[in-house]
Amino acid sequence: MIVPVILCGGSGSRLWPLSRALFPKQFLPLLTERTMLQETVLRVSGGDGIGAPIVVSNEEHRFLVAEQLREIGVAPAAHILEPFGRNTAPAVAAAALMLLERDPDAALLVLPSDHMIRDIDAFRDCVARARALAERGSLVTFGLRPDEPNTGYGYIRRGAAVTGTQQAFAVAEFVEKPDRARAADYVASGQYFWNSGMFVFTARRYVEELQALRPDIVSATRRAMAKGVPDLDFLRLDAEAFSACPSESIDYAVMERTRSACVVTADFGWSDIGSWAALWSFGDKDAGGNVVRGDVYLDATSGSYVRAESRLVAAVGVDDLIIVETDDAVLVARKDRAQDVKQAVEHLKSSQRDEHVSHRRVFRPWGYYECIDEGERFQVKRLMIKPGAKISLQLHRRRAEHWVVVSGRARITRGEQELLLGPNQSTYIEVGQKHRLENAGAEPLFVIEVQSGDYLGEDDIVRFADDYRRR
Repeated sequence: MIVPVILCGGSGSRLWPLSRALFPKQFLPLLTERTMLQETVLRVSGGDGIGAPIVVSNEEHRFLVAEQLREIGVAPAAHILEPFGRNTAPAVAAAALMLLERDPDAALLVLPSDHMIRDIDAFRDCVARARALAERGSLVTFGLRPDEPNTGYGYIRRGAAVTGTQQAFAVAEFVEKPDRARAADYVASGQYFWNSGMFVFTARRYVEELQALRPDIVSATRRAMAKGVPDLDFLRLDAEAFSACPSESIDYAVMERTRSACVVTADFGWSDIGSWAALWSFGDKDAGGNVVRGDVYLDATSGSYVRAESRLVAAVGVDDLIIVETDDAVLVARKDRAQDVKQAVEHLKSSQRDEHVSHRRVFRPWGYYECIDEGERFQVKRLMIKPGAKISLQLHRRRAEHWVVVSGRARITRGEQELLLGPNQSTYIEVGQKHRLENAGAEPLFVIEVQSGDYLGEDDIVRFADDYRRR
C-alpha cells in the first residue's frame, strides 16, 4: 500500500494579490477549474495500490481543505491539524507515526499541495519506481530534468546508478538555489536535477532515520500526537508539545544526511508554481505568447500574464508584464521581477495593512462573507450561508447588526426569540444581544449585514455554541 501525504502549508506570497495568508495558492484554481489542492489529490486517487490520503494542514485552513476535498468526492484517511507551522520534517513525522500504528510498511508518497504536473501517466510510473526502491529501504526523492538554468529551485547531483533500476541514482549532493552561471553549468553537465520536494519512503524507514538524525523532532512530534485531540473529522496536535518541535525541512533533517537517499529522475512536466513568471511559463499561451485568464482585452501585447478576477482588464502595447487584478488590489510587474512580489507583501505587513491576509470574500465553514462597503463606525457585508449551516450562537460587545434577507430562508435566534424570515424581511441585533443565523432552506441563503458601532473588528465576538468547535 502507498499512502499519499498531502502537505497543505505555505503562504504563496509571491502569487499575491491572488494568494493571501487566509487563502493561499494551494486553494486557488490557477491553471484549471480545480484548485491546486484538488488537482494534487486527484492525481493520486484511484491508482493501483494507492490508499486514501493523509492531509496535514494548519488549523486556520481546516474547513477550507475539508470543503475542497468534499467537492471532488475524496474522503481522507486522516486530517492532521498543526497549531502552527514547523516545516515539512515534523509534518511528515506526524503522518508516519500515525501509519506506524496502522501499517508500518506502507510507503508514504509525500506531496506538496501546490505543485502542477502535466503528464500524469509518467508521474505514476515514477511513483511506482520510487515505491520499489522504498520497499528496499531507500528514502527516495524525485529529480526533474532541468530544461533551463532556473535559479528558483534547489538542485540534486546524482551519484552512482542504483543496481537493477531504471533512471535511479544515489544522491551525491543537494545544492542550494544557485546563481544563474552555476545553474547553467549544472544544466550543461547533465549530472544535476531540480529538487522537486516530493518523496517516497516507508513509515518505518522515515521514523528510523529521523530518530537517528533528529531525535528531538521525533520525540516532540510523538508527544504532540499522543496528546492530540480528535475534533470532528480532524486530529488536532497538542499545541504545547508541538511548540517544542524544531522547525526543519525533510531535506535538512534527513535527506542531506542519510546514507539511504536516492533520486528517481523524471520528466513529467512539473512546476512548483512559485511565481507569476512560473505560472506564465506553465500556462497555455496565445499566438503572442500571452497567458490570459478572465475578462481581458489585449492589443499589441506579447509575452505577458494577464488575469482579471472582478472586472475588465485591457493591456495595450506592452510586453513581458505580469498584470493581476482582484477586487481590492492590482499588481503590475515586469516578468523578470516576478520573484520580487514578495517585497510588496512585506511592505503591506510592515504597514499593518490587511490586503496580504485576506480577500474581500472570506470563507468560513458555514459559507462566506464579503465586505461591500465600510466607513467610520459602519460596515456592510454580504453573507452566504450554505444549506443546513449556521453561524455560532454569539454576541458582540461593541457593535449592532441589521440583517436583511436577500434570498433563501433564514432562521434567526435573537435573544429569547426565534424568527423565520424570507426575502426582503429584516431584523435588528442590539449591542450585547445573543444571536444566531441559520439557513432553514435547501438553497444558499444570502443576507446583507449592516454593522454599526465604535469597533467593527472580527475579534469582537463571544461564542456560546458552535457546530464547528471554533475557539
